[in-house]
Amino acid sequence: MFRIHKIYDVSTASNQQLLSQVQAMLRVQFNELSEKDIAKLPAQLANPLKYRFHSRLLVAEDGHAKVRGFALLLHAPDLQFCFLDYICAGRGETGGGIGGALYERVREEAFQLKALGLFMECLPDDPALSPNAETRKQNIARLRFYERYGARPLANTAYETPVNEKDTDPPYLVFDNLGQHEQVLHREPTQAIVRAILERKYAKLCPPAYIDKVVNSISDEPVQLRQPRYIKKAAKDNIQPKLDKIALIINHDHDIHHIKERGYVEAPVRIQSISKELARTQLFETLNAKKYGLHHIEQVHKPEFVHYLRKACAAIPQGQSVYPYVFPIRNRARPPQELPLRAGYYCIDTFTPLNSNAYLAARGSVDCAMTAADCLLDGRRIAYALVRPPGHHAEHQAFGGFCYFNSAAVAAHHLSLHGKVALFDIDYHHGNGSQDIFYQRRDVYTLSIHGHPRHSYPYFSGFDDEKGEAEGKGYNRNYPLAENINGEQYRLVLNKALQRIANYQPSFLVLALGLDTAKGDPTGSFQLMAEDFYRNGELIGALKLPTLVIQEGGYKTQTLGINARHFFNGLWQGMSA
Repeated sequence: MFRIHKIYDVSTASNQQLLSQVQAMLRVQFNELSEKDIAKLPAQLANPLKYRFHSRLLVAEDGHAKVRGFALLLHAPDLQFCFLDYICAGRGETGGGIGGALYERVREEAFQLKALGLFMECLPDDPALSPNAETRKQNIARLRFYERYGARPLANTAYETPVNEKDTDPPYLVFDNLGQHEQVLHREPTQAIVRAILERKYAKLCPPAYIDKVVNSISDEPVQLRQPRYIKKAAKDNIQPKLDKIALIINHDHDIHHIKERGYVEAPVRIQSISKELARTQLFETLNAKKYGLHHIEQVHKPEFVHYLRKACAAIPQGQSVYPYVFPIRNRARPPQELPLRAGYYCIDTFTPLNSNAYLAARGSVDCAMTAADCLLDGRRIAYALVRPPGHHAEHQAFGGFCYFNSAAVAAHHLSLHGKVALFDIDYHHGNGSQDIFYQRRDVYTLSIHGHPRHSYPYFSGFDDEKGEAEGKGYNRNYPLAENINGEQYRLVLNKALQRIANYQPSFLVLALGLDTAKGDPTGSFQLMAEDFYRNGELIGALKLPTLVIQEGGYKTQTLGINARHFFNGLWQGMSA
C-alpha cells in the first residue's frame, strides 16, 4: 500500500527526509543529471521566482516514510500550463501501479491549477531518432502509456531536433489536454509555452538560435498532435478529478454520546441539520473515517489526562452522567482517588459531563479530523470533519465546554509535520484549548474571533493581550468582540485576521468552524445571517490555502444547516475564483 501527498514545506524534518530519498532516486535513475541539478531541488520548491516555475513535488510513500515513487510538476501561472519534469517509481516498483497513480494525481493537480493542459517530454519511437532497439522498446512503452490518457506528441514541429547533430533520442514534446475536449492548442500561445520550456529549463543547453528555430517551426493553426499509434481509443481521456470536491467526513457514531438532560444543547440533531442541507449542494464527496492510534492525541494532550478520560468513562454505568463538582485548586499535586471526584481535576466547568460513551465519541471526532487532514496531504483543497462532540475548549490536560479531545489541535499538529499551519477559530466562544496547546509554538499560528470574555464563555481567556510565550511569542492572536455584532462589523475584524494569516504564509489552514455566531443562537449574542456566512466563507476561501474545516459549535438547529450550506458555498466560491 502507498499514499501520494504533496511536499508543501521543505523546512520540516519529515519533508527533508522524504526529499533526501527523492534525490537519491534521481541519482540512481537519472544518472545523466548533475549533482548540482539534484541538489537544487529544495530551492526549486522554495523559490519559484528564481526558477520561474512553481514546483510541486508529489511523493508516493508507504506510510512509514519510505518513498516508493515521485513526480515533479512545474506550473507556469503566467502562461497557464504545467510541465511534468520527472515521474519515477522506485527500483523494483514497476508494475505495482505507482507510476499510473502518480500520473493520475499529476493530472488532477494540473486540472485544479486550471492549466490549459499538461506538457512533458518523451523519448522518440522513430528508428531514425532512436536507433537502439532496446532503448526504442522502452520509449514505445512510455508513449503507449501516455496515449491511454489521450496524450500525444506535437506534430509538424522541430522540437525533436537534436541540439547536437550526433545526439540520439531527442525528446518529443507531448501534450495531455486533461480531458478538456474543447481545449485547442493555438499557435501563438504554444510558441510562448515552448519558448518558456526551452529558456527556463534548458537555457544552458540550447543556444538562442536553436530556441528560435524550434519556436518558429510551430506554424499550424491550430497546433496538431500526432495521430494515435498504439491505443485506438483513449480509455482514460476524460478526467473528473475526485480531488476537486470537498471531502466530507462525518462522525457517524456521534449519537452514542447523547445527553438528554434539559438544557444540554450539544445534541445529535446538530449533525443531521447540517448534513441534510449539505446534501442539497454538489460540492461534497463523503468519505469514511479511518482509525488512528492514540499517540496522535497524546502529542497534544497529556497522556495522564487521556488515560483518565478512557478509564473514567469506562467505569460509568450506561445511561448515567458524572458532572465535575470538586475542583482541587489548592492541591493539584494530589488528585482525588475516586474517578468521579477527580473529574474536576481535569475539567474547567460544571456542565460538561462524563459518561460511558464520551471518550469513544471524542475518539471518533479525532479520527474524522485526522482523516480530513490526510485528505489535504493527498491533494484535496478543502476537507470538512462534521463531528460532535466539538473540541476547541479541550486544553493540554483539561476538558470542558462540551469538548473532550481537541480534534482541531490534533489535526493541526499532524499537518505541522508537513508545513506551517494557521489554526483559525471562528466559533462564538474563544478557542482556549487550541491557544493553550500551541501557546509556546510558532509553527502553528492560532487566531480566534469570539465574544469578549467579559460576557462570554470561557471567561478566563481570549483577551487581546494573550499573544504567546517563548517560541510562540507573537504567534497567538485574539479578537474579542462586543455583544450584538452584525455581519458587516464582524467582517471588519475578519479581514484583519485574514491579512495576518496571509502574512504568515502557512501551508495549511485549519478552521474551527462555529456556527453559533448566528442570530438567535442560544449560546451567543452575534447577529450573523445566512448571507453573512456566505460572505465570510468567500473571504476565507480567497486565501486559497488547503483548508481543513472542523465543526465546533452552533446550536440553533432551525438555521444551523442553512448557515452551514451558505458558508461552504462561499468558501468554495472564494477558493475557485
